[in-house]
Amino acid sequence: MTPEEQITKMKKAITQAIKVMGDRFGSTEKDVEKAIDELKASVQTAPAAAPQPPQSTVAATASA
Repeated sequence: MTPEEQITKMKKAITQAIKVMGDRFGSTEKDVEKAIDELKASVQTAPAAAPQPPQSTVAATASA
C-alpha cells in the first residue's frame, strides 16, 4: 500500500469514527465498534509507510 493510499484509508476511518461517535442517538454499539476497528486497522499498517533512511547512511554503514 502506498503512503497516499494509507493516508486516504486513515482519513476515511477517522471521518467515519467522528460521524458515528458524534451521533449518539442514531448510532448503535455495533456502529461504534466497527468504526473503532477501522481506526485500529488503518493505524496498524502505518509503520510500513515509514520513511526509509537516506541512502548515504546505508552506504556508509555497508562500507564500514
